[in-house]
Amino acid sequence: PDEHAGLQVRWKNIRIVTDNIEKYQISDQKEIYQINSIPNTLSELEQKEGWELLFDGLTTTNWRGAHRENFPDSGWIIQDGMMTVLESGGAQSKGGGDIVTINEYGNFILSFEFMVTEGANSGVKYFVTENYETSGSAIGLEYQIIDDINHPDAKMGRDGNRTLASLYDLIPAAENKQFKGIGNWNTGRIVSSDNHTEHWLNGFKVLEYQRGSEEFIKLVQESKYKDFKNFGVSEKGHILLQEHGN
Repeated sequence: PDEHAGLQVRWKNIRIVTDNIEKYQISDQKEIYQINSIPNTLSELEQKEGWELLFDGLTTTNWRGAHRENFPDSGWIIQDGMMTVLESGGAQSKGGGDIVTINEYGNFILSFEFMVTEGANSGVKYFVTENYETSGSAIGLEYQIIDDINHPDAKMGRDGNRTLASLYDLIPAAENKQFKGIGNWNTGRIVSSDNHTEHWLNGFKVLEYQRGSEEFIKLVQESKYKDFKNFGVSEKGHILLQEHGN
């Protein structure tokens, strides 16, 4: 109520940690924790820590078309520091097509920012090997990027495993995931460490799994990937941004 204006105090995200707290003590850290908020750049500390800039906001360096030698001639634009995939009718890779990193990666932390429009559908794939024959998108493990409300594919699959930040068609993201909404920037993170894999959305872990485990293999056999031999268990692969026509 208006009569309470200026008389309220509110809290959120109150947390405490009791194990291994020494690693959080600033006095024991060699470097002060930093956040780089300048788009498409690496700070001196990030460079020192080994981060690699995959998109500089200006060029297609580090990227090429999936199953191609060069970057697509159409379907993608780079403008105002952003790389945008254009709408092309909703089919997989029938416009500009997917793009993949030049290099392949095994153990990694991939951090990215994404914004979706209403009805959008895309994805970030990893451990993409380009060894599989397909008429659509290149095959790999997928961090789903989609408008959960307005795109029908988000309602398909099992138990929500085709919704935003899910491991597509395999593991659903947490139901209480923090999505900032259509037209806003969201931060995704994929962590891969000796087959242990995690998906993060806006600072919160939304799922984790073990590549190659019995549980993982069972999930693959129940998914659309069941006919792709050794799906998702290669030692390394490309990072892919998907062109899904929306």
